[in-house]
Amino acid sequence: MDAMWADLAPKLWPAFWTTIKLTFYSAIGSMILGTILTAMRVSPVGILRSISSFYINTVRNTPLTLVVLFCSFGLYQNLGLELASRESQTFLADQNFRLAILGFILYTSCFVAESLRSGINTVHFGQAEAARSLGLSFGQIFSLIIFPQALRAAIVPLGNTLIALTKNTTIASVIGVAEASLLMKSTIEFHANQLFAVFGIFALGFIMLTLPMGLLVGWLSNRLAVKR
Repeated sequence: MDAMWADLAPKLWPAFWTTIKLTFYSAIGSMILGTILTAMRVSPVGILRSISSFYINTVRNTPLTLVVLFCSFGLYQNLGLELASRESQTFLADQNFRLAILGFILYTSCFVAESLRSGINTVHFGQAEAARSLGLSFGQIFSLIIFPQALRAAIVPLGNTLIALTKNTTIASVIGVAEASLLMKSTIEFHANQLFAVFGIFALGFIMLTLPMGLLVGWLSNRLAVKR
């Protein structure tokens, strides 16, 4: 046990720090793309609604592992998409890290869009009609009236999506990103007799990441809930 901990301890924080960065950057990108997809989904332009609906229904029903592998093998190795400088000594690590973030954004944004759309369903249709009668454009109606209320109503599902994203970052290990689950796998290889201890350490690490998120989401939900 002491030998396992001595080997694991120096690597534990860097691995979980990578997990935190994956979650942070992916969450921001997913929120941006998810908002765009939501706006397209409720747009008066039929082709935009069709594109958004097709994208969401296709990607969210595709395994995340395939999405991440598509970004690595399809976009990078076959199409040559480079998200890092080849002159950098850490090119491969940076490239895989950013490709993983791209995959998480493409996937998680679908769930963000559906969460926001559920929030939009709580906004009374008459508000949009009243705004339209005043001459406001769709962009103004969406950004000033509908979206702020939908966001407040969707705090809980968005929080659940963020927690799921944190746990989904373990998929990044399939393309060699040195996050927590990859460290767990390598630790088990060298300390197989300490299997349950290793599982317990990493499970505790993820609990320490996700539990505060759940508490924060619950507080925000009560604080910012739309009063009816």
